[in-house]
Amino acid sequence: MTDPMTIARSYIELWNERTAGRRRELLGENWTNNASYVDPLMKGDGRDGIEALIAGVQQRFPDFKFQLIGEPNGYGDHVRFSWGLGPDGADSPIKGTDFAVLKDGRIQSVTGFLDQVPAGA
Repeated sequence: MTDPMTIARSYIELWNERTAGRRRELLGENWTNNASYVDPLMKGDGRDGIEALIAGVQQRFPDFKFQLIGEPNGYGDHVRFSWGLGPDGADSPIKGTDFAVLKDGRIQSVTGFLDQVPAGA
C-alpha cells in the first residue's frame, strides 16, 4: 500500500499548482491515464477533465489554497483525507473529505464530499 500522507500531499499540491504545465506533470506522475473525479458540484474524466476542474476552481477562488485537515488514513488501495480551501492564515470556509482509489500506487478515482460550503461559494 502507498502511504496515505504521500497520496494526500501530492493531491493537495496538484490542486494548489497554478502553472498549467506543472499541473499536467503532477497529473502524469500521480494519476492514472483514465482517472476520474466526482463531487456534488463537478465531475471530470481523464487527466484533461481533472485539469480543467482544477483550473476552474482556481479561477473562481484565486486567493484560496487547499490544505490538509487532520491525518489521512487508508486501507489497501483506498485513501481518505480531509481538506480546507481558503485564504492563507485563516480558517478555511470551504471544507471537504475525499476518498481516493489507487491503482499501482497512483490515483485512479476520487469521490469528494463537501463538508462545509458557505452560501454563495
